[in-house]
Amino acid sequence: MTGDQKEPRGQALRKPGAGDMIEHSASEDRRRAPAALDEARLRQQAIGVRLRQMFDEVVSEPVPEEFLAILRQADKKTAEND
Repeated sequence: MTGDQKEPRGQALRKPGAGDMIEHSASEDRRRAPAALDEARLRQQAIGVRLRQMFDEVVSEPVPEEFLAILRQADKKTAEND
């Protein structure tokens, strides 16, 4: 033991080991987890907002005439079969 390190009475001087690193990183993870969850929630909200915008744009687009013609043909065939 060096002159700078005095051992407390009844206790051996303990060097940090792997167990200390695991405990330390686990406590850091616990602190980072809420921040990571907040970041994930913000990303999900941003994705949701953009998806709603895209959906609204698609819904407000006019239906192509070709598609309307197909629907009319289908309706006509259905009416003939009834």
